[in-house]
Amino acid sequence: MVRVEVQYFRGCPNSDEMIRQVKEAIKDLDGVEYNEVLIETEELARKYGFRGSPTLLINGKDFEGMPIPPLASLSCRVYIKGLPTIEQIREKISSILENK
Repeated sequence: MVRVEVQYFRGCPNSDEMIRQVKEAIKDLDGVEYNEVLIETEELARKYGFRGSPTLLINGKDFEGMPIPPLASLSCRVYIKGLPTIEQIREKISSILENK
């Protein structure tokens, strides 16, 4: 089983698009558990080690390898090369499923 999680808060411009892309990437994959975590408070940001909205975790690891920040807080996340594509997300998850 591969655990896929999107952490986000409402108001960041990329959150809805990330959720849509992840759902599209996993729609035909077996063995994937999907979860969305709405981070609405600074307390939740600290509890989850929030890297910014939206964050994609696969088996608890950040898609881009970003470490948990020392002072997690509510913030929008910037993806320098743009959001991961549906193909990139699917490829990474498929690779993990194949190696299990």
